[in-house]
This record gives sequence, structure tokens and C-alpha cells, in this order.
Amino acid sequence: MKVALIVNPYAGGKNTEKLLPLIEKKLLFHHIEYHSYISLYHKHLLNLTTKLKIDQYDAIIAIGGDGTNFQVLNGLLSTFKPKNIPPIGIIPVGSGNSFAKDLNLHNLEDGIKSIVKNSPKWVDTCSFTQAQKKYYFVNLTGLGFVTDVAKTAQKFKFFKDFSYIIGVFHRTFKLKFHYLELEIDGKTLSGENCFVEFCNSRFTGGNMMMAPEAKIDDGFMDIIIAGKMSRTSLLATLPKIFKGTHINHPSVRSFKAKKAKIKTWPIKTLLPDGELFGSSPATIIVHPKMIRYLT
Repeated sequence: MKVALIVNPYAGGKNTEKLLPLIEKKLLFHHIEYHSYISLYHKHLLNLTTKLKIDQYDAIIAIGGDGTNFQVLNGLLSTFKPKNIPPIGIIPVGSGNSFAKDLNLHNLEDGIKSIVKNSPKWVDTCSFTQAQKKYYFVNLTGLGFVTDVAKTAQKFKFFKDFSYIIGVFHRTFKLKFHYLELEIDGKTLSGENCFVEFCNSRFTGGNMMMAPEAKIDDGFMDIIIAGKMSRTSLLATLPKIFKGTHINHPSVRSFKAKKAKIKTWPIKTLLPDGELFGSSPATIIVHPKMIRYLT
């Protein structure tokens, strides 16, 4: 077996590059050949992936977190036909490894085992449009409060996990709602909105179970909509995301859908697979069992 390792050295608090020799050693122990491609800057991951000679590899391995997987996925799908793409593997060593959890990959060792086992699974992929160009995600994308928190957390990322706590309190203090118009499989709803998430898998931000009913191979996305609520109610509801019980709040609704169109006033930034990228309006579509992942 021969694999391409797409390495994000900045993932997991810049710890990934230190782990690479260990990963390579473990692969050699299992008689797995590899070529390592190390990213030098943020979008270099995308460029590295588009230039791969994929017919040389039995799998393409993303070493990092959700953002790394997002870049690898989009690099592959922007260049190659899905049927020609080898299975994608994940060695989850990023600060957030949300999608990997739905593949039962919780740490470096799980990632190595999935490569050795080489048992790929077809999973759904979602796309969203920006200026007539299509981008893909397998975890989730969203907008509103959750994205605003991520923006603030990025400014305090040297505090690591605590940066999100800073983001939550800062954005709660400055809480603003936006007006949303959302078409779900042809049915329209609208109103003031706190946040909305389009989920292909269950988790976000590592361990937060945003969409407890989501499945990565059922042909649907789970849309979680949080309407207008008070600051006190918002702060009381957010911890419930870790168990998925936030969906029981009267201001939270969930839907299963194959296609959604969203507009917001004002325009809001998107957060596909943990990457601050794109903005409303957008069209989100599910592509059933489009790509293979190692589990």
C-alpha cells in the first residue's frame, strides 16, 4: 500500500510537524509506503492536493484537523472526478477533529489503524456555491453567532481552547441577531436568527454535538436553526450542545433536507468545516455517497 500524506504543520497548536516522524515510523512498521507533502502556508494544502498524481496512491491522508480535511477534499474534488479519487484518510491531530469522530477516529493511533485496515466507506458530501463556484464540506457549515465566536476566537488563538470561551462571552455581550430567509427542499421559513448550521455529521468544535441525529451516509443534511433568544437563555443553552440536548430548546428547530437556499440581512460569513470562508447568500446541496473515507 502506498499513501500520500498531506501535512498541516500548523494544526493542533503547531504540533503536527513534530508528530510526523512518529507517524512515518508507524507506517513503515506496517510496510506502508508514503510520500509526505508539507504545507508551507494556509492554502498550500489545497495547491498540494490539486497537483497530486492520484493514480500512484491507494489513499490520500489528511494530517491535521477539520480545516486540513476541508482543503484536501476541495483540492481533490476541484481537480479529479469523484470515482477516480482514492479513499481519503484522516490522522486527527488538529485542534478540532469533529468529522473524524463520525469515522470513529479519535486520535493518532486510530488514524494509523484506519490506514492499515484500508476499509473505505462511501460518505455523503455537501456543497455550497460562491460566485458560481462550488466548494465542498463533509462536517458542517453555518453562520451567525457560532461563526462570530470563531472569528473572535481566532484573534485569541494563543489561548488555545480558552479562546472559544473568550469568543462566547464577547459575542454574547455584543449579541446581535440577523434576519434569515431559508428555503428547505422548496419550503420557505424566515425570521430573526441567532445561528444556523447545515450538518453532514454530528459534531462541531471537537466535542460539541450540534446535530445528534445526523448521519454521514443517509443522503440528508441536518439543519439546526436557533432563533432569537435572550443572552441568559443563550448562555444556558450553549453547554447543552455537548450532549445534543440544545435541540429541545423552544427557540431551536431541526430539519432534514437535501437542498437549502439561504439569504441573510446583513450578509454573514460562513464557517465550512471550521474554515472562515464564504458568505451568504448560498445554496447548499447534499451529494449522496460521493467520496470514500477510511474508517
